[in-house]
Amino acid sequence: MAEAIASERREIDPDRLGKFAFQVWSYKMGEMVSSMLHIGDELGLFGALADTQPATSHDVAEATGLNERLVREWLYGVAAARLITHNDGAFSLSPEAEALLVDEEGSLHFAMGAFRGGLGDTALDLIIESFRTGIGMTYEQQGPRAAAGLARTTGPFSRQNLTSAILTGLDGVVAKLERGAKVLDVGCGAGVSACLIAEKWPNTEVVGFDPSAIAVEQARERAEEAGLENATFVEAGAADAPDTGDFDLALTFDCLHDMPRPDVALEAIRAALAPDGTLLIKDIRSRGDFSQDQRNPMLAMFYGFSITSCLQSALSEPDGMGLGTLGLYPDKARELTAAAGFTRFEQHDFSDAANLYYEVRP
Repeated sequence: MAEAIASERREIDPDRLGKFAFQVWSYKMGEMVSSMLHIGDELGLFGALADTQPATSHDVAEATGLNERLVREWLYGVAAARLITHNDGAFSLSPEAEALLVDEEGSLHFAMGAFRGGLGDTALDLIIESFRTGIGMTYEQQGPRAAAGLARTTGPFSRQNLTSAILTGLDGVVAKLERGAKVLDVGCGAGVSACLIAEKWPNTEVVGFDPSAIAVEQARERAEEAGLENATFVEAGAADAPDTGDFDLALTFDCLHDMPRPDVALEAIRAALAPDGTLLIKDIRSRGDFSQDQRNPMLAMFYGFSITSCLQSALSEPDGMGLGTLGLYPDKARELTAAAGFTRFEQHDFSDAANLYYEVRP
């Protein structure tokens, strides 16, 4: 009898099955479109189309020196995804598409840094193994595309807002930077923020710390290309921050939740800061409650980032706290900074769709 009831309850609804199948396969389509986006970015196809539009596949192939047949298939693919328009054999980009797919320097909405061509077999194997061992993949093991991609993803907002709006919104910080300050960028990555500050305020000395040799090399190349002599980069973790007590400003941008021991990092930063110094934390918007976070239509993507990158790094040491992408919500940030010896905590919203900012002082 019980078995009959269970069987009845498990009967499949054809309509619901069809809708659920469409949902599942739409994620596979997203994977394929993501690959086409990466190919278009890597090969300059979007840029060539922007320069030649309305363009045929022969026009784009000639502009890029690529195989016309493959270019044609790619164009029809991204047109099918409604990322570009197609009219009588010619393809075009809308102004909005150019803002997201082409204009890396001028558009706040440029998105292509997030499309990096997939995980690769090595990274995927490490992620699978982490589920068995509890030890995650380090940021270094994620490879050069991770550091470069993050820099391209966060760069547009930083270029347009860091020196003009975010730092000017902090109490007394800009005046120090203008006079000549000491800045410590912990988890500096490829050096976007550090170089922006060094360029804007040439009297200020900026030191970037990052445990990834790949990221540090990219940061050094960025500073050298910009001719910045007041920005230096060190391959080191947050715990290695010098306990000199003389830094005027410290930054942790999109990185505390990646660290195995953010508590230790904050203690080290506290020791590096001057008594009147400021720590600016930038981290992912989250409420720390799944039911509330579900209001975010991109929540599944953030959990995907966590499983494949952020939580991997946060569990890359045996005693890792494992915060993950969504783990440094405001109450947690306040708790950790207070435990590290900070006494003042102010939350800012600088109209960054993905992040909140915390101004923290000793």
